[in-house]
Parts: sequence; structure tokens; C-alpha cells
Amino acid sequence: MKNSKKSNKISKQSLSRRGFLTKTTLAVGAVTILPRHVFGRGFTAPSDRLNLGFIGLGKQCQGLAKNFTANTNAQIIAASDVWSTKNDWFKGHVERIYAEKRNQSNYTSVTTYLNYKELLERNDIDGVVIATPDHWHAIQAIDAMKAGKDVYCEKPLTHNIEEGIELVKTTNKTGQILQTGSMQRSWSSFRKACELVRNGYLGDIKQVLVNVGDPAIPYNLKAETMPSEINWNNWCGPAPLLAYNHRLAPSRNDVDFWPDWRLYEEVGGGILCDWGAHMFDIVQWALDMDRSGPVKYVPPTDKNAVRGLKMYYDNGVEMIHEDFGRGWGVRFIGSEGTMDVSRSYLETTPENLLSTDLTNAKVKLYNTEGNHLKDWLDAMKTRTQPICDVETGHRSATVCNIANIAYNLGRPLEWNPTKEKFLKDSEANRMRGRKARKF
Repeated sequence: MKNSKKSNKISKQSLSRRGFLTKTTLAVGAVTILPRHVFGRGFTAPSDRLNLGFIGLGKQCQGLAKNFTANTNAQIIAASDVWSTKNDWFKGHVERIYAEKRNQSNYTSVTTYLNYKELLERNDIDGVVIATPDHWHAIQAIDAMKAGKDVYCEKPLTHNIEEGIELVKTTNKTGQILQTGSMQRSWSSFRKACELVRNGYLGDIKQVLVNVGDPAIPYNLKAETMPSEINWNNWCGPAPLLAYNHRLAPSRNDVDFWPDWRLYEEVGGGILCDWGAHMFDIVQWALDMDRSGPVKYVPPTDKNAVRGLKMYYDNGVEMIHEDFGRGWGVRFIGSEGTMDVSRSYLETTPENLLSTDLTNAKVKLYNTEGNHLKDWLDAMKTRTQPICDVETGHRSATVCNIANIAYNLGRPLEWNPTKEKFLKDSEANRMRGRKARKF
């Protein structure tokens, strides 16, 4: 098995330096102050508190804001959404958290903006958290990095393949730090599952089953009266101008459903992308494919099918989008055993594989100690790559995006992961991206 490598080939020296800084300067009560010039231009001293801005203040932000304020040393000072109602909600939400969790009743209030570009103009913001619908991710992340901000972007990282390619280029050009919100990589159960695979405890992996939701569908909701609290043109942005419906974008976050924009190809990628960015991502990690992906996609012959897509890696491993009866999860099938992993279970056959001591395993995967958000903040301070950097997030999103294209076209597709193009299929290549609407 190959040894695990970081995306930009981070040296052992840099990882050691990062661990030293994390332990010595971020520990509770640490008072070490290191001058900025020691680390070079653009480096943020580990003793400094990082100022964050949030872009996209929907339902996902409730947990993100709570965790960033309660479990990290970051400070949220600004936020932006096209909904005035959500700007007001987020401001109150964050200020209450600071008062309750940090006992800071005199906390300086969060400044909100209807246009995220105004937030990016602020020089006192170090990083932004992007939690908008998928069709905005790449555009806002690119704008943020060009403005000198580091980025935490929710998954799937991009809405289409060409956006991902451009996002990788921008990240590399600007030198900013991007963390993809595929936080399952920071869960010990998923890391252990991947280490069992990487170290050969299941033998040769023959097949992987991945159960996530359906492919994206065209928008089909009926038009409703437009609320006065939103700039709908800007919500749609680069996507087609859709008819408003509250299921697509509710005006408030205290609703008992997750907004349905995830289902529609114009602004999302279906649950295939929404959850695939988690579960296909785990397969990519386990198979050491973070810089690659499947080379062939074979959809079912029934064009109405929503399961059955077969994907093949260059090493012969077959991955199938299939419901194996245990909810959203992954099943690895190897020559020496099988393993099922999800957010609610980690089970192996034979059973004793699960008790394997991996302390001295040859392959040890990146361990965030369970804090995906802090891992990004640490990376911002040390200028090293986080666990789910831009290339990793892009490649996992690409698997999902190609899966949608394959289901849509209903024919086998051959993919070159190096050139990031389909072989001899101009129609599929055109579907790697789309022309943005002018708005």
C-alpha cells in the first residue's frame, strides 16, 4: 500500500512545526507572543485571534456559528446574506452565543451586509465561512481569496467541474488556505475505517458500495409570491432566474425542513452531490485517490434509474452507487473482509478486524483530533494545508458532478483525471461547466 501524502507534499518538518505551534500557542492559558516578521509577510501570529466573516446565513449556519464561537478562538465580526431576515437572525444568534458561552455581554455587534463583496472589502477579516447554496460556492470563494481571505467552504465544494478547476488555480495562485467542509474526515470512526483499508486489513479492495441520494433534477416548483425581504435576483445569481418558492429558499431558518435547493440541477447537485460529497469523499480517502478519481462511469440502462451507476478506478476497483440497505453509508468489499461505515455504525467482517491496533500502522492518516473547524484555523496560522484542502474537495465534488452527468446522458463515460476531460465525448465535456447568467 502507498504511504499517505498531503496534497502539496508538506514535509515532515512543516508538520512537526505545525504540531509544535498548535500545542504551545493554542493551548488554554498560553501566552507566547510571536512577532509577525518571524514568519514572513502575510503570516498571522499564533497568538492572534482570527476575525471571521460568514457568507450565506441559512440553516447550516446555526451549527457552524455555535461551533466556531464555542470551540475555537476565532471571533465572528461580520456576516452577509441576500435575506434581510437572515442577516438580523444571524446577528442576534451570534451575539447570544458570545454572551452565553464566553460570558461576553459587551461583545461588539456583528456587522451585516446584503452584498457579500462589501464584507470582503474589510481589511480586519482574516477568513470567511461560505455556506451559501452550491451554485455560489466557487464564485464567492474565488472572490474571497482574491481579496486576501482564507476560506472555509461548505461541501460540495463546487457546483460544476470547471468551477473546481478554476478554484484550485486561484487557491494555488493566491496562496490562501481553503478547507472544504467535508467534516467526516475529522471523525475518528471514518479515519479508522480508511486506515484499515490503507493498511491492507481488508485485503485487496474489489468493490465499494456507496448509498447516497438521488441525482439532480430540473427545477419544478410552482411560483409563489416573492417576499419583500430578499434580493431574489442576487440569490439566483449565476444560475437561471428561477420562480420563487419557499421550499427552495425559506425566509427564516426556524423551519422543519432543509431547503430544497439541494435537489435541483440549476442551484444544487441533488442529494447525490449533497451526501456524495461526504461518502464518495471517504472512498477517495480510503483508496488514496485524493488527487484522482474514477476513470470510467457506466450508468444503468434505464435512464429513469436513480441508483446503479458503476464507477471504475484505474486500479480496477469498482464503486457502485447502490442502496445496500443501511442508510447513507459505504461498504468496502475486500479479499480478506468487508466493512460498513456511516455516521451511525462502523462494522467489519470478520468482527476482530475492528479491534485492530493501528498505533504502529505503516499508514497513518491526518488526525485533526476531531475538530474540523479548528484544523482550518490552525492551518491559517501556520500556513500549512488543512485535512480537506482545495484539491481534495474539488476531486470529491468532481466524482459527484460526473455521476450526475452520467445519469443525465445515460451512456458510459471515460474520464481522464489528469487532464480533467472526458475522452471523445464533446457533449459531456460541455457539461463540465455552464455559462453564468448576467445579473
